[in-house]
Amino acid sequence: MDTVTDATAGSVDRHDTTQTFESTNPATGAVVGVFPVHDADAVRETVERARPAAERWAALGFDGRRQRLAAYRGYLARRMNELADLVHKENGKPHGDAILEITLAIDHLAWAGAHARKTLGPRRVKAGMLAANHAAYLEYQPLGVVGVIGPWNYPVFTPMGSIGYALAAGNAVVFKPSEYTPAIGAWLAAAWRAAVPDSVDAFQVVTGYGETGAALCRAGVGKLAFTGSGATGRKVMATCAETLTPVLMELGGKDAMIVDDDADVVAAADAAVWGAMSNAGQTCTGIERVYATSAVYDRFVAEVTAQVRTLRPGSDDEATYGPMTMPSQTGIVRRHVEAAATSGGRVVRGDADQSLFPNENYLVPAVLLDVPEESAAIREETFGPTLTITKVRDAEEALERANATSYGLAGSVFTKSKARGLDLARRMRSGMTSINSVITFASVPALPFGGVGDSGFGRIHGEDGLREFTRAKAITRQRVALPVNLTSFNRPASAMDSVARLMGMLHGRHR
Repeated sequence: MDTVTDATAGSVDRHDTTQTFESTNPATGAVVGVFPVHDADAVRETVERARPAAERWAALGFDGRRQRLAAYRGYLARRMNELADLVHKENGKPHGDAILEITLAIDHLAWAGAHARKTLGPRRVKAGMLAANHAAYLEYQPLGVVGVIGPWNYPVFTPMGSIGYALAAGNAVVFKPSEYTPAIGAWLAAAWRAAVPDSVDAFQVVTGYGETGAALCRAGVGKLAFTGSGATGRKVMATCAETLTPVLMELGGKDAMIVDDDADVVAAADAAVWGAMSNAGQTCTGIERVYATSAVYDRFVAEVTAQVRTLRPGSDDEATYGPMTMPSQTGIVRRHVEAAATSGGRVVRGDADQSLFPNENYLVPAVLLDVPEESAAIREETFGPTLTITKVRDAEEALERANATSYGLAGSVFTKSKARGLDLARRMRSGMTSINSVITFASVPALPFGGVGDSGFGRIHGEDGLREFTRAKAITRQRVALPVNLTSFNRPASAMDSVARLMGMLHGRHR
């Protein structure tokens, strides 16, 4: 399959759309592909075509869907290098990092398909005393068509956390990839058509800008899953509110690492540098802030700065990380670094020569030391290859500062004490925390993924992620009739007095 050509043609042929836009390689500016700007009518037609497909897809049952999801992930696995090449070309990240991202997506597809029946299938629940003559059943039913608006920073793994779990739960999906990575979204849809030819309309793609996403919000989907910035997330929520369409919001983060007195400093530094600089810092669950105790601060800073000086952005096979995918983000990163410097912080830059890069999308790494807490580099999401390191008295002060943010996506704790690590992790105000590692939770399919506060709400991955794309259905069945029916106008007058006395006997003694 010719990746870009076939994927683009598949999208264009499905809709009568004349307006197009280009996707470009952030490293070179070369055109990756040309894609249609799907208008409201085209989006609505896509969703309407998905409705009967959703019914057929749901009717396949858990086993039928599991088989087809297995075929899809098999297709992705066999063509992993092809997809990784496209991710490198359109997103900019190194080929190896693209392989890692695709590997995680495939693993989550396997888990979702394998665990959907156990998580969502019909089961008996206890009816309780008041309905003892009834059998009670619970099941989770698909929503129909789910809309997914995906990001550009992890254009395979992140949207697949919604797409794969929504499909496993029995829904059809209409996916709008970021306008910066439409070729990847189109490739994923073309791969679906090739791998699952009897259910092609169960997964479709529309492309375009914000207006296309707004049209998807208004198209009558059963739920809209969005990943992106908080500012755009608020617009998506407002648009979905017009039709009372429920939403899942996976938004930004300002994730912190705590390095305690007894931490393995070398391991903590290695994790912090990876968490901060991989993917050019464009990771919502990456590390942007470190709070190191005074006992380890100097050693930690020395280790981090030594590692950072060896990093080199570029698009060749030897580069540590690639260019910024979205050119406008470079201005935000530079502003945060400059603000940190002018407010009294020290800036330690990598040794790479900025003047040798072909364009301004490449940023050398920057470590920002002892930046005031009110600085933009501490308060706002930077989303670039920077890392702030602040000296604190102890881990308790580190936790207080880590939690002093409106964000609450992820975080990390480094300590050799299991009990201390778990205690700090539990009290960190975040949806996810890793101990003695970074971002590990994303590689565990059974764990839910999502944030609190300005980092959003709702969960992908795990059992919570499967249930996120369903509605709970409650059913009772009367097994035998009672001598006295309390829910009848024919009940005797004394019946409720008896019930009141019984409730007093059972529950009245508790204070």
